[in-house]
Amino acid sequence: MTSSHTVLYFQAGLGVLANMFLLLFYIFIILSHRPKPMDLISCQLTFVHIMMILTAGDILLADILQSLKFGNDFKCKTTIYINRVMRGLSICITCLLSVFQAVTISPNNSLLAKFKHKVQKYIIYAFFYIWSFNLLFGSRWFFYAAGFTNESVTNQMKVSKSCFLFPMNHILRGLMVTMAMSRDVFLVGVMLTTSAYMVIILCRHQRQCKHLHSISHMRVSPEKRATQTILLLVVFFVVMYWVDFIISFTSVLLGVYDPVVLTVQISMMNVYPTITPLIQISSDKRIINVLKYLRAK
Repeated sequence: MTSSHTVLYFQAGLGVLANMFLLLFYIFIILSHRPKPMDLISCQLTFVHIMMILTAGDILLADILQSLKFGNDFKCKTTIYINRVMRGLSICITCLLSVFQAVTISPNNSLLAKFKHKVQKYIIYAFFYIWSFNLLFGSRWFFYAAGFTNESVTNQMKVSKSCFLFPMNHILRGLMVTMAMSRDVFLVGVMLTTSAYMVIILCRHQRQCKHLHSISHMRVSPEKRATQTILLLVVFFVVMYWVDFIISFTSVLLGVYDPVVLTVQISMMNVYPTITPLIQISSDKRIINVLKYLRAK
């Protein structure tokens, strides 16, 4: 095993463990308490990130499928399909998280205030449409991805050490790229807009608090802490997304994935799902209290 693969396995192991802990916590909250809409969104985002890490490159899930004697073609189609669907779900659910928090902290006299009491109902519909769209949109990878065999043509575009993409009609490829880019640009735009809106609200609230209390006695409210966490996640996601997009777009234009570039891209893809649970754990007082209790025992 090369040093790059060792780093990828370490990063993947850390990400899976952190997300599994967070997923179990949210499942416990959902089953034993009356969950908040934020918990439902975060639970799904955590599950999506686990699957993203497990299907990134030829590690973890690919190794499991290979050990179970599944064919290389089935392994490639399955891992690429799941990974692409989960990447789409990650950007959609992160956007939903940002929109939900913007609605939650919006003033009562704002246009978004009327959605506060309907958000639980709307979130269920949003989950249905988000999952349906991404599962259907990602199905194209079943037709264009395949595993290498002895008869494979050597000039196909490799996307991992054992998977390649079939040649695609230029018009169809342009249509698919345009649809994917339109979705991502729209969602990133929504995230940046809601983030700017939340920053304005936080700054306005900060100025009001300074008039009422001394700075030394100001406390961070749960809503403000949650908003700051989501803002951090959104900024981090946008940066990682555009790094990944630039690498993917350049590789598609050149028609080849360099092994070193592919390793860097997988590492970049796993940064966001690995860091996200650590940020959520460190900012959620419920989890911190549970960890303190377990440590005290």
